[in-house]
Amino acid sequence: MLSAFITGLAGLDLTAREAAVLRLARPAGVILFARNVAEPDQVRRLTRDARAAIGADDILVLIDQEGGRVRRLRPPHWRELPAAAAYGAIYAHDRERALRAARLVARLTAADLRGVGINTDCTPVLDLPVAGSHEVIGDRAYGHDPAQVIALGRAVAEGLMAGGVLPVIKHVPGHGRATVDSHEHLPVVDASREELEGTDFAPFRALGDLPAAMTAHVVFTAIDAGAAASVSRRVTGEVIRGAIGFDGLLMSDDLGMQALSGTIAERAAAVIAAGSDLASLCSGNLSETEAVAGAVPKLDGAALARYRRACAVFGQQQAFDVGEAQACLAEVLRAVA
Repeated sequence: MLSAFITGLAGLDLTAREAAVLRLARPAGVILFARNVAEPDQVRRLTRDARAAIGADDILVLIDQEGGRVRRLRPPHWRELPAAAAYGAIYAHDRERALRAARLVARLTAADLRGVGINTDCTPVLDLPVAGSHEVIGDRAYGHDPAQVIALGRAVAEGLMAGGVLPVIKHVPGHGRATVDSHEHLPVVDASREELEGTDFAPFRALGDLPAAMTAHVVFTAIDAGAAASVSRRVTGEVIRGAIGFDGLLMSDDLGMQALSGTIAERAAAVIAAGSDLASLCSGNLSETEAVAGAVPKLDGAALARYRRACAVFGQQQAFDVGEAQACLAEVLRAVA
């Protein structure tokens, strides 16, 4: 039985000790970063070895391949990908062209990911930046208007799923208003519940039918002034599962981010207690992996059912016109050059 967490890996190859830890801990997923990427054959070997160590083919193999500054697979071995804002700029004067490009480039990205054993992409970003917010989101957002973000986010998710890749919408219920980077500090948002419902929460509510989401390490004082969304039972139950209506697989953002407090094990236990299905540890530190493995439950019950529904996406690989998708990508890149 798999355990309710995702773990990072240390480097380009799986060490014997890592393999032993994975074999015992059996995380539900592994996530790759730049430190894990050199060239396609190496990534294929790493993902294959991680699956073999865990002893399951249907684990999540995740990566952040949004485009722009947040992408782990880069030239020369992988294609250039524009930031989300590039599609937003096209959308402003040609909605259908932007949606077609977003969908086809996501389908192309899915093919690239599946080619090296990756089946889950932590995108689209549905956050809505506001004036004065921290640049951590910035051009990762598809725009400032909920309707635009909803349309483009849906197109990207559909393109990924058509290629058998699980999209993970983030950062629910919204990171756009944060004035600090949650990697370094705990953001506190003081907007009213009414304002949040009409703006920040709207894209997540509209795309609440999608199969997976990642929580935000952000405090919303109008809902729970004492805890970040990711470790708040009230935010998870009342907002994410309630008002937003998300019933898919819910994972936390990285446990190692400075927005959270306590030991790594305490943080893992807190996100699971709050209602997330999976805790996410990105460090690749084996002692932290072992600590998290000891703090989270086995994947069971409703969480296991949501996990299985999310994994069903992996079988949805539809044919597409590669040349058309490449032409769309080139067009978007020219538009922002």
